Amino acid sequence: MSEHIKRLNRELKFKGKIIDFYQDTIEIDGDHTVVWDFIKHRGAAAVVPVTEDGKILMVRQYRNALDRYTLEIPAGALDAADEPGIECASRELEEETGYRSDCLEWLITLRTTVAFCNERIEVYVARNLKPSKQHLDEDEFIDLKACSLRELKEKIFRGEIEDSKTVSALMAYAVKYGK
Repeated sequence: MSEHIKRLNRELKFKGKIIDFYQDTIEIDGDHTVVWDFIKHRGAAAVVPVTEDGKILMVRQYRNALDRYTLEIPAGALDAADEPGIECASRELEEETGYRSDCLEWLITLRTTVAFCNERIEVYVARNLKPSKQHLDEDEFIDLKACSLRELKEKIFRGEIEDSKTVSALMAYAVKYGK
């Protein structure tokens, strides 16, 4: 195993709205040089919103990268890299579902694609949901759906839910709360 890894250069290739794309030149053990892609992401937060009857509020939305609709837990990017995840999760809960909660509990931290991206997602569970109003971004078109955890696990194992943050969060919720 290589013990000495040194970044020689990081070159910005593209600056985007959510991500920045770099190419890193890396020296390994002082005698081998490689070029690796790196995607810098400011981070995100997500939430598992649980209704009084135990259902989970899910968002159905079109995802351009997949060219199809997906069923996911509510989530969104941090406004700034130093924004606390719980604040982002609370904001995204209300924006995407039209519900608020004063009872958010940390569930899990995810690193989505460690081979080439530093994205970190803090996931929370929200209970005691209070009706509010959706505040969708201009590029968001979301349908809200309440599902039992059993239904969602079945969708995961049928391949209908593939989003990594959603799969990880729902399975962590099931294990933590014994469902």
